[in-house]
Amino acid sequence: MKFLIYTFCFTILVASCKKESKNEKKFKEEIAAVTKKAVKPNIIFLLADDMGYGELGAYGQKEIQTPFLDSLLHQGKKFTDFYAGTSVCSPSRASLMTGMHTGHLSIRGNKGAMDGKWTRIPLRKTEITIPELLKEAGYQSAMIGKWHLGVPEDTSTWAKGRGFDYAVQEQWGEDKNGKEIDERVHWVNNDQDSIFYDYTKYKILDEFRTNFALDYLKNKRNPEKPYFLYMSYRIPHAHEYYISHNDLYREKGWPEEERNHAARITLFDNQVRRLFHLLKEQGELENTLIIFSSDNGPQKENHDPLFFKSSGGLKGHKRDLYEGGVREPMFAYWKGKISPGTVSKHQATFYDVLPTLAEVAGINAPEQVDGISFLPELLDQEQQKHKYLYWEIQEGNKPAGFKQAIREGDWKAVRIADSYHTELYNLANDIFETKDISGQHPEIVAAMNDLFKKESIKNEFYPYSGGIFNENN
Repeated sequence: MKFLIYTFCFTILVASCKKESKNEKKFKEEIAAVTKKAVKPNIIFLLADDMGYGELGAYGQKEIQTPFLDSLLHQGKKFTDFYAGTSVCSPSRASLMTGMHTGHLSIRGNKGAMDGKWTRIPLRKTEITIPELLKEAGYQSAMIGKWHLGVPEDTSTWAKGRGFDYAVQEQWGEDKNGKEIDERVHWVNNDQDSIFYDYTKYKILDEFRTNFALDYLKNKRNPEKPYFLYMSYRIPHAHEYYISHNDLYREKGWPEEERNHAARITLFDNQVRRLFHLLKEQGELENTLIIFSSDNGPQKENHDPLFFKSSGGLKGHKRDLYEGGVREPMFAYWKGKISPGTVSKHQATFYDVLPTLAEVAGINAPEQVDGISFLPELLDQEQQKHKYLYWEIQEGNKPAGFKQAIREGDWKAVRIADSYHTELYNLANDIFETKDISGQHPEIVAAMNDLFKKESIKNEFYPYSGGIFNENN
């Protein structure tokens, strides 16, 4: 329809020009205006790694400084009830890339059972990704950072093989010859070369990666085509060489691991600022949608998530399906399109991103999607709502590692497989999930259990998919 409108406008203007040749200058200005309206917007998705709901100042953080992200958020729309795909990296990112929830995806945990081993599972080639879809709308695409949706021995499962025109990614594990891959080497379009992350030269890994993004925007993209840039950062995920010596927060006297955690986030804030300022210099802010979020709740490997209230007081953390494990900071910025300083309580999730970007690009989402576009919400229009949101995760080859959760309105159900029990919370008056009221509402629990069975489709790589509802099945 938009194409027909633009064609009609163009035809009318051409006819007008033929009749009034002396108004040629005005005609060219009108054509330029019509063309500008027809240009598809650029899309940038900024993804933090293991950032909790309460780790940005705009979400209540009191100690860790994130001045630029807070400023950008206040120029856009903040979501209070936005959720990751699930509570651990790989399946959450799979949900983001495909528009499918984790009860339907090929990836349900960081690893699954294949060929007698507990190992990584790649996305199925039939699961359409965002960049594969956006190609239909004429987009070029780039991914920089952490992919985590393929296997090391098969480059066709890496970002470059799944629709991205330009990809710079880390990789780890063993290659097809059984040789261990150095995670610090960054592969450009699946080619291993001398691009090595020397952590002594950069304060954080994401400074190194942002340099690739800046170079892509300046030199490697086609300026005549819209682009989708997926910046998959690694902050604040823990790693021994992700931060070099620095003096940030040293005066606080915090434990070293907590000081480094806070410093990573503040230094990361500066990398987003660098990227934004380049867009401003290029004059592309009015035609660029920027979305920021994180892949799951805060990590606890070498950081105490309670120290900075990383979950914002919410129960749980990474690998939990309580609110602290899946509720994420999220905001969207689009100059001149999204009303600045607005707040949305719309319940949205990672599997809504693909249909949202499809609508932004003016194309239909594939049948595989479980999500709903939240573009109307971004633009202050009437928004369709989910009946419920669903998550599952399988960590390890034991029943205790299989978890499911559903949010339906203010009701939240959480089920850990080997407990044979469904917990029930009312988020309207118990946002911190402190009181299991399942015994008071057996009819709601029964309905939630029916949804658990319905939404979890059996998957050959995850033995407990489909759920465990009593000790005999």
